[in-house]
Amino acid sequence: MNSPTTPRVHPARLTAVLDQSLSRWLWLVKWLLALPHYVILCFLWVAFAVVSVVALFAILFTGRYSRPLFDFNAGVLRWSWRVAYYGYGALGTDRYPPFTLADVPDYPARWELAYPGELSRGLVLVKWWLLAVPHYLVLGFLLGGVHATWTAGGLIGLLALFAGVGLAFTGRYPRGLFDLVVGLNRWVWRVAAYAALMTDEYPPFRLDPGGEEPGGPHEPVLRKERPTHEKEEPA
Repeated sequence: MNSPTTPRVHPARLTAVLDQSLSRWLWLVKWLLALPHYVILCFLWVAFAVVSVVALFAILFTGRYSRPLFDFNAGVLRWSWRVAYYGYGALGTDRYPPFTLADVPDYPARWELAYPGELSRGLVLVKWWLLAVPHYLVLGFLLGGVHATWTAGGLIGLLALFAGVGLAFTGRYPRGLFDLVVGLNRWVWRVAAYAALMTDEYPPFRLDPGGEEPGGPHEPVLRKERPTHEKEEPA
């Protein structure tokens, strides 16, 4: 059970590990290197939209999101996050993204969504357009309008640009900036999962910065040492 001070664990889990030896100049040409991914993702997102419409009717009549369709759409979002993390959604790694819908455990950017089982038949008619409107307004600011999720504009794109300039001059990605960029992206992908009808869990209006999800199994646990004056004296 979550304590009053622990954020509720969201079913959409976005994690990222910052490369410690990022190239100073590679970020200038990543738009070119990522072109094959951009082309494939254009087709995948067309399929994503079709699958989402099919899923809407399936949920409306059965209350369930077909598992193969769910896995496909989750894979598209996962692929998009890896490309965004490599490119101008974060610039957090120089490792080229894999061409796969599946999870790659050793890749520094990961995205997972728990399969929901049953979903509300009533919410499916309103959550993707009416209930999500407040979040769409926020995302318009974060992303700079409506465009593909694997590209970046708005505040996220601007912060990634600052990170690239910092890399060019210092060879370092400021940790605080990284935590903020990942937190903003986490917000975006939570809304994407909700708008795509893949969860009934409403996205929180909360910024969870850092590479790890709060309160989850990957959250580091710090062991507290006893104060020196409380340690027992040897017999």
